[in-house]
Amino acid sequence: MTDTSTSLPPAALLEGIRVIDLTNVLSGPFCTYQMALLGAEVIKVENPEGGDLARKLGASPALNARLMGASFQAQNSGKKSIVLDLKSDHGRTVFLDLVRTADVLVENFRPGVMKRLGLDYAVLSDLNPGLIYCAISGFGQDGPLKNSPAYDQIIQGMSGIMSVTGTPDTAPLRVGYPVADTIGGLTGAFATMAALVARARSGQGQFIDVSMLDSSIVSMGWIVSNFLSAGIQPAPIGNENMTAAPSGTFMAADGPLNIAANKDDQFRNLCELIDRADLLQDPRFAERETRKLNRAALNAEINEALAKNTVAHWVTALTGLGVPAGPVLSVPQVLAHQQVTGRRLVQEVGEPDAQGQCTRVTRAGYRLGGSEPAARMPPPELGEHTQEVLEFLGLAPTTIEELRRDRIVGG
Repeated sequence: MTDTSTSLPPAALLEGIRVIDLTNVLSGPFCTYQMALLGAEVIKVENPEGGDLARKLGASPALNARLMGASFQAQNSGKKSIVLDLKSDHGRTVFLDLVRTADVLVENFRPGVMKRLGLDYAVLSDLNPGLIYCAISGFGQDGPLKNSPAYDQIIQGMSGIMSVTGTPDTAPLRVGYPVADTIGGLTGAFATMAALVARARSGQGQFIDVSMLDSSIVSMGWIVSNFLSAGIQPAPIGNENMTAAPSGTFMAADGPLNIAANKDDQFRNLCELIDRADLLQDPRFAERETRKLNRAALNAEINEALAKNTVAHWVTALTGLGVPAGPVLSVPQVLAHQQVTGRRLVQEVGEPDAQGQCTRVTRAGYRLGGSEPAARMPPPELGEHTQEVLEFLGLAPTTIEELRRDRIVGG
């Protein structure tokens, strides 16, 4: 993966903003990662029993054993890590000192956990009225399911996402990555940014309640709207596009490609390119709605013609005629694609290891005019920055040593 564009300075839109990150696994860490990419100081507060569970998750047993699992690395670059026992009185005292200096706090515990620790928003906002407190949970802070455990797969199933994923034969089907966790994290980041703007005007912080279930349902805008506004029961249609035909996944001589001939002129260009202008006169395919009703027959005709050449040939020819088309790529293929490498989406952070490899992570899905979202340091070792943060808070060396001896802090 070779960069082909000029490097820009790291984005500093959130420089000077301190974020306390109490989150684990994905939804919360992904939320705070977005802030770290924009220059915020994110301090990850981890428990003494191994820290974030994601440190032990991922495809490399060696990294998991080092508490630097690939799953952890995906969304924790650019952060600092301290180990602090929030269940101890002295640990809570240190934590409250940290809260006094913070702008944002993000947690993804079940509702009620922070209150049992004596560290809920009511307590923390008294100490720091400007604090923005973002709580991400499976179902939100109220409702009959608020205390139910919720992992990504549970939310995918309950939100309706699985019911419309796959074909009529394979649905319900889980999306191939933790989409509900990711959407919950993005929602939390967006809400927190909005709250920071509001605080700049009012000086007041606020509590943000993010529900992974709610945000996942919101992300299915068209699916939900077709039911709410048109009474259409959503159904799985595999790789087809419910709004148009021919629009979906087709087969060329050497593999699949996606084509989205959603407009009449795009359909006409497609038919002429594949030497099937006769399809334009077929009453089954003459209009948008009739094409949708007869999509299976239409797809069969198109696939027969596409089988005469390669994916690369058809993608080049179709896009040249203004018909959206693209190959179906694997993750390694898309990461090596010049479109992705040219935009510097993958960033190398830290020093090379014994094998000469740096940690590689993705940035954000956008670019800025004179800077770029970037992690300023690699994912932290567990408790790597404990000493630094405690010294910043003004704790004396003897006090820090006492905290270490009593296992209230670590790292």
